[in-house]
Amino acid sequence: MERPTLSPNAGAAQAFNSAEAAVAHLLTLYQEATRFLAEALGKALRDGPPDNRFRAFYPEVRLETTSYAKVDSRLSFGHVAAPGVYASTITRPDLFRNYLIQQIGLLIENHGVAVKVGPSKTPMPLHFAVSAAEAGLVPQEGAAEFTLRDYFDVPDLTTTNDDIVNGTYVASDGVAPLAPFTAQRVDYSLARLAHYTATDPEHFQNFVLFTNYQFYVSEFEAYARRMLADPASGYSAFVSTHNHVLTDAEGDIPLTAKMPQMPAYHLKRADGQGITLVNIGVGPSNAKTATDHIAVLRPHAWLMVGHCAGLRSSQSLGDFVLGHAYLREDKVLDDDLPVWVPVPALAEIQIALERAVASVTELEGFDLKRIMRTGTVASVDNRNWELRDQTGPVQRLSQSRAVALDMESATIAANGFRFRVPYGTLLCVSDKPLHGELKLPGMASEFYKTQVSRHLMIGIRAMEHLRTMPLERLHSRKLRSFEETAFL
Repeated sequence: MERPTLSPNAGAAQAFNSAEAAVAHLLTLYQEATRFLAEALGKALRDGPPDNRFRAFYPEVRLETTSYAKVDSRLSFGHVAAPGVYASTITRPDLFRNYLIQQIGLLIENHGVAVKVGPSKTPMPLHFAVSAAEAGLVPQEGAAEFTLRDYFDVPDLTTTNDDIVNGTYVASDGVAPLAPFTAQRVDYSLARLAHYTATDPEHFQNFVLFTNYQFYVSEFEAYARRMLADPASGYSAFVSTHNHVLTDAEGDIPLTAKMPQMPAYHLKRADGQGITLVNIGVGPSNAKTATDHIAVLRPHAWLMVGHCAGLRSSQSLGDFVLGHAYLREDKVLDDDLPVWVPVPALAEIQIALERAVASVTELEGFDLKRIMRTGTVASVDNRNWELRDQTGPVQRLSQSRAVALDMESATIAANGFRFRVPYGTLLCVSDKPLHGELKLPGMASEFYKTQVSRHLMIGIRAMEHLRTMPLERLHSRKLRSFEETAFL
């Protein structure tokens, strides 16, 4: 016997010429949907198997235009390429409020038409709705007196894939996407972020640093405390794992018995333009996992500031490498971004990093070459590549003109390219395996230790420079394909 389905009465779609009003209605629809599902679950857990099936829908924003009128071609976002119908499901409008106002506002301004906001046809999975409603956890399958999927919608893999950003999406109903991710894809990543980093997504800032070395976390905390002690810094709080918020420069951060897989730390500004540091650990799988999920937050830039093997005899421990090309042998993204796709250096990021190196080291021009090389970074998926016969690997490294080797940088850059997030790499040489300087106890020189202490500061300075750049310049057309979503 088929159970009748109950849904909240969301009404018909409404047209808006105001981005603020459109987002307010998105929030209303979203809250009604999550509240409906959370209350239905609570009643079912108290009273036993219900008589009905419960279904709520994500809200959506929709644009329809019939004009070929050309918009400002200097912009890489905020407009659609051709007449048609465009729509995207939306989740967590509270978290993405400023982003949505900006993107919807550009659509209204550039095309001169209203957007429509109403319920979509995509069911909202119970797991994501209850998490957003702060009503507790959905019980594991078998823990309740009834089978959840008989009464509620559960996550659907067909709407969480990356076909839009991968450029493989084909609209079956003639409606093209407005945003790079569906609502379910975003919800999935928000849940994963909280799990892997032990901090809530709302703490993440628009500028993200990745590292593979714990020392940087201590340095970042020390810098954060200095900023909190300075009322003119613009920073308002430092958030560590398990969402501990520090606003007092002298305050204590409690020790935690269980560290997450990829702990994140956030030096926050009120406008979200602060800096997040994520210690991704070692390996391209972690690098892909972190960037896969952080990408849904639409950050303005991310940089890798980690350790690498120097491949040239002219390099010394502690030297810096500014990546301007990547040899991708990490393999984790080959199915999403083929290796024949070039991952170019982005001028805005390169200039910011070079200026930051000059500022922190007080070296300029030709003198910078004493401690920094610009070149190809090779990323591999085998941490002990040195244990194999060297003929093949060394020949490829030489032919590619590589100057450094690690396991994460190419992954982070490639996923930045794939997700249209500006990216860059500045590494610090920690060993030289081709020249007998292996990563062993006692090998680090004083110069190396000094350079490591400077390294994080260079990344921070680069981010602070990028923060002053107009958004349309930072998110340039270089990262956009032939047919792009209107939303950034």
